[in-house]
Amino acid sequence: MSRNPIDITRREALAGTGAGLIVLGLGSSPVLAQAATLRQGYQTNIWGMPTYYLMKSGLLEKQGIKFQEFAVASGNLTMQQQVARQVDLGTYAGQSFIIGSDKGGLIAIALIEHVGKTVRVMARKELNITKIEDLRGKKVANQTGSSIGNVFVDQIAPKAGLKKGDFQEIRMDVNNMVAAMAAKTVDAMVNVEPYNQIAEADGIATTIMDYWDVDKMPVFMAATPEFVEKSPDLIVSYLKAWLEAGKTFKSDPGKAIDVILTYYTSKGYTMSKDAMAKALAKVDVNPGFPRDIQPYMQEQAEILLREKKIAKIPDWKIALRPDFMEKAIKG
Repeated sequence: MSRNPIDITRREALAGTGAGLIVLGLGSSPVLAQAATLRQGYQTNIWGMPTYYLMKSGLLEKQGIKFQEFAVASGNLTMQQQVARQVDLGTYAGQSFIIGSDKGGLIAIALIEHVGKTVRVMARKELNITKIEDLRGKKVANQTGSSIGNVFVDQIAPKAGLKKGDFQEIRMDVNNMVAAMAAKTVDAMVNVEPYNQIAEADGIATTIMDYWDVDKMPVFMAATPEFVEKSPDLIVSYLKAWLEAGKTFKSDPGKAIDVILTYYTSKGYTMSKDAMAKALAKVDVNPGFPRDIQPYMQEQAEILLREKKIAKIPDWKIALRPDFMEKAIKG
């Protein structure tokens, strides 16, 4: 693995403070394009790469949409940007969305993907750790406050008999964990693709478990309530672009892989197309909004309420808005 963590940090810090790249829409809907400019937040792990592809595909421009992009290390940071009203749209898993709904009234306008297979708990290869309970007394890198971090601390570790204090949680961005594992400053990590694939390919870490059987982890596209109120037609056009992007991931994944791979190589990562294909294959990209998602969200909200991470259960009739996607599907 080859990377420049200083350069990555600077780039992401600039993006997080609003120095995102402005892209002008050149499509056939100038009236719509002039109405608003999307401030698109996304995370730089594999969960955010479908959004990255959407922005680089030209599909937004075809809908006459202008946008700015704001890259951060993980979705919970995008959620925090939205709560602070620094970006309009962003993707993250259900747990972060629930917190964002509680703290900032955020609204889900689409379910973009399921990513449970992309999340792994991994340990340094030489430690020969095969079970979660073997992490007792170990240093575990975790993106504290993220959806995957919350699931690990609130559900996976307790189920294995580990309570807070039984392991040392090392707070760390997911994009720094592989380097920390290689340097042996942590013993294990809770991480996502493509970083898990990199750690495995480089012989740094082995897998203890992935999240799929615990949580399939639906990832939502969320909007601020102000954006929903001011730009409902723009949201429908935006979701039409997402439906087209979703078709590419199903029918021509190689096209998406090529675009996404350029992102990581530009950041100093050495990764083959085959390795990226394996990482992306773990992401089930299927933009829509299933009507049966509420029971899952209620269950996750109850866990977060029990852990005092939210003040109350969201009003799902306000927080979940499948109607925008339904309009996009109808055309």
